[in-house]
Amino acid sequence: MADADLDAVIRQLAKQHNKTILAAAKKRRDRFSGMAVKAKDKDAKERFKMLAREVVEQANAAARRLLISADNAADSYARAMRQAAAAELPKKPEKKADKPAEASPGKPPAGKPAKKKPPAKAAAKRTTKTAA
Repeated sequence: MADADLDAVIRQLAKQHNKTILAAAKKRRDRFSGMAVKAKDKDAKERFKMLAREVVEQANAAARRLLISADNAADSYARAMRQAAAAELPKKPEKKADKPAEASPGKPPAGKPAKKKPPAKAAAKRTTKTAA
């Protein structure tokens, strides 16, 4: 899973949560339906049946919102990764002129290595020894 795309992982987790929500809603619906069967008066039966219908309807709406949010997040992540990958691609080099541009003072030309200068302290020490 280390090299799995995060957008696929987001969608997979949303599907798992969706199944969990719907399973819990079915349990609650069955509970309310059982209470409706056991109810003694007509109003209580009708109320429990209505609660069972509402539970299913609300759970379906929540599950749908969850999937839509997960899809939006996954799409956004995938789009961001595509844009980041496109930004990191090397750009094509521009055509160079026949003559190389002159180097700025202090920098060697492009083809030649820079010459090393001896450190100033070493030069000062040599002059003091020769003078003494």
